[in-house]
Amino acid sequence: MARINLLPWREARREQRRRHFLLALAAAAAVALGALFAGDRIIDRAIDRQLARNNHVGAQITLLDQRIAKIGELKLHREQLVERMKIIQDLQGNRSTSARVFDQLARTLPDGVYFTDVRMSGQTLSITGAAESNHRVSDLMRNLDASAWFDAPSLTEVKAAGADNADQVNVFQLTVHQTRPAMGEGGQ
Repeated sequence: MARINLLPWREARREQRRRHFLLALAAAAAVALGALFAGDRIIDRAIDRQLARNNHVGAQITLLDQRIAKIGELKLHREQLVERMKIIQDLQGNRSTSARVFDQLARTLPDGVYFTDVRMSGQTLSITGAAESNHRVSDLMRNLDASAWFDAPSLTEVKAAGADNADQVNVFQLTVHQTRPAMGEGGQ
């Protein structure tokens, strides 16, 4: 005999397919939501790590800025110390120069001439004195010019002083530049 199925098998199959489809759709939605949640967590962690790195870099930059400022202060302090050392070395080097200048002034002083005032401004000496004659003043200027310690004597003023002819003296003012003799020259 022939079998006839009277059940609505097509509708049951359709219902089964629909359930499978909804189940697959729900699974896909769950996988998508899981992936979305996992991606969000991964991105949040990456952002947190980057913020931590940025904060660390910012802290290191602040530390380096402080060190740079301290280095600048140390450089300034060093320059001041070097400047002070240079001044001290110049003073030590010039200590004997004053004695040499006075020695050379005494050596260049001819007979019949004496100084009443010697002033030094920088490297220029201003000398005021008296001489028995103009010839003695000329000798003094020649001696100053010949000295290795002095250069460019310039006579500013010469005038006669004294009432009688026996005690007549010539008062003079001159300027001369102090120099340092080359090595080997004693200025003697």
